[in-house]
Amino acid sequence: MPLNVGNTGFMLLCASLVMLMTPGLAFFYGGLVGRKNVLTIMAQSFMSLGWTTVLWFAFGYSMCFGPTWHGIVGDPTYYAFMHGVTLHTMYTGNDAGIPLIVHVAYQMMFAIITPALITGAFANRVTVKAYFLFLTGWLIFVYFPFVHMIWSPDGLLAKWGVLDFAGGIVVHNTAGFAALASVLYVGRRSVVENKPHNVPLIALGTGLLWFGWYGFNAGSELRVDYITASAFLNTDVAASFAGTAWFFLEWSHARQPKFIGLLTGAVAGLATITPAAGYVSLGTAAVIGVIAAVVCYYAVQLKNRLGWDDALDVWGVHGVGGLLGTLLLGVFASKAWNPAGADGLLMGNPDFLWKQVVAAVVSGLWAFGFTYGMLWLINKMTPVLIDEHTQETGLDQTLHGEEAYSGSL
Repeated sequence: MPLNVGNTGFMLLCASLVMLMTPGLAFFYGGLVGRKNVLTIMAQSFMSLGWTTVLWFAFGYSMCFGPTWHGIVGDPTYYAFMHGVTLHTMYTGNDAGIPLIVHVAYQMMFAIITPALITGAFANRVTVKAYFLFLTGWLIFVYFPFVHMIWSPDGLLAKWGVLDFAGGIVVHNTAGFAALASVLYVGRRSVVENKPHNVPLIALGTGLLWFGWYGFNAGSELRVDYITASAFLNTDVAASFAGTAWFFLEWSHARQPKFIGLLTGAVAGLATITPAAGYVSLGTAAVIGVIAAVVCYYAVQLKNRLGWDDALDVWGVHGVGGLLGTLLLGVFASKAWNPAGADGLLMGNPDFLWKQVVAAVVSGLWAFGFTYGMLWLINKMTPVLIDEHTQETGLDQTLHGEEAYSGSL
């Protein structure tokens, strides 16, 4: 297969954009927590940036895209430490003409940000050792298998007909329900900080996430074509409609226009359009954005009423958004917008919606159950929960001996 220079250049750009999302997430989460805990939450994202790359290089890519084991996971030894991968090895998953190393890099950026999303749920509560063990186990037993099942041509769910354009199931649904399990296991914070310490940091993080999401969604076509363009614009349309809808919805309830609500709504829209970005029309993307704002907003309100200490609303935004987007894809998908996709419920194909429901429920239940059990097991080896004194004095200084702001209290 000859090298396609245009597609290769585009995919390298998209990989760079998705990589930028992890620092963006660090800024987003960093602004939401208190002054004494900024570095700790940001460090968790950058820990994933480093450690996930090591695991991906060693066996992660192979588990995701190597020869299949019963359609559930790939052979971890096939590409281990990039064995057999040369300068001229081509990616054979399609005819886009990109080198395998480009696909390795692009998919690695998805692997990096997915577990980092979960950290917002247990902010200010989990020890560094426990986080490293959690990060490792979660990637191996949750993320890698679901990537293989849905995005590998030999994957069990892919062969069954499940679709997930850029990660509604693989990224947001699994991370969101793992976040909920984490919240229920570690319990409430000793010191609850519900007031963000730095709104400009949140805005900066949102901007970087939004910008990077074009690579996240449009790049998932793995080439430059008509679908790439529609996925790109669908991403912006859904985010804009969701951010605006959340802004007015919260304004009507809180009697004040909240900037953080606008930013949170945009992220909810981005998460919700992700599985459908390359399979639906532009008008549908706008509808999905509005639905995402309403459903995710009330999911966050439900979380508050139930007393779940999901510190940064990972379940309400990413978990519910990913689940919702997966189901809405089953409703709105149209082969008129992607001949390689499927027709959904509104196009006379209820069977496809059923497959999306099953995939979303199975992935959410597995992510939730495994995460809860893994945290219990980790706690047998090393304490998961940070002690009350450390939570009160601040994690940055106590755990890392550093502080975000000189002289901060």
